Amino acid sequence: MGSRLVFFLVRRDRVTRLFAKRATLSRSVGLLRDFGHEQTAPDIFYGALARDSVELIGDLYRGMTGDSLENRVVLDVGGGPGYFAEGFERSGARYFPVEPDASELHAAGLTVHGSVRGSGMALPFLTDSVDICFSSNVAEHVREPWVMAEEMLRVTRPGGLTVLSYTLWLSPFGGHETRPWHYVGGEYAARRYLRTHGHEPKNRFGESLFDIGAGDGLRWAGNTSSGTLLAAFPRYHPRWAWWIMRVPGLRELLASNLVLVFRAD
Repeated sequence: MGSRLVFFLVRRDRVTRLFAKRATLSRSVGLLRDFGHEQTAPDIFYGALARDSVELIGDLYRGMTGDSLENRVVLDVGGGPGYFAEGFERSGARYFPVEPDASELHAAGLTVHGSVRGSGMALPFLTDSVDICFSSNVAEHVREPWVMAEEMLRVTRPGGLTVLSYTLWLSPFGGHETRPWHYVGGEYAARRYLRTHGHEPKNRFGESLFDIGAGDGLRWAGNTSSGTLLAAFPRYHPRWAWWIMRVPGLRELLASNLVLVFRAD
């Protein structure tokens, strides 16, 4: 058991070493500033998130395989209107976003060749058909996120990379536009938003926003037989703060976003 644990720790360090160098305090501050534009100027918000996502996936893939994203097939589950497309295409990857909502596909007026309308619950891709499958800030909007996660592992070829990144409910951003009232309760936060703004929030608790925590993801990751967990860390924190993921309770409040990194089996 001890040798297996040592192997896991070495493997985890190797996979994350490149991204760890990028995970600085200045990056965290810059992303926090850009996140303030999510509702008012989504191009700024999603543009920053797209750049960070390409860097994240590129660093993790190189850390795991030693290879770049050149000519790799990348499947983005819940890719929305395609904000990430340009960044991945510049990296040389073959990028395919999957989105179930037709209105989201066309929300930004972008044209992304290869866009697929489909559900993360039953991805319209063959088993073992992509090199990399990732999902950014989608699992908290899915009623059965671990069904989606298993689908992501299914379509990733053996030895490929699967990355699931999602917002934690008890974090400051857990309620999305209804924060910080989600701490009182998701339903209360939604009703208060309606009273205050005169319309329902985009992310309606119980319909398109759900209570999902770090512990939920880590328990699933420890039980799945479809892939090997290589790393788990808070996405937007500087490297020196990644230790909070080892502390139950504290990680739910402070981690904000959990990244689960798998090698598909």
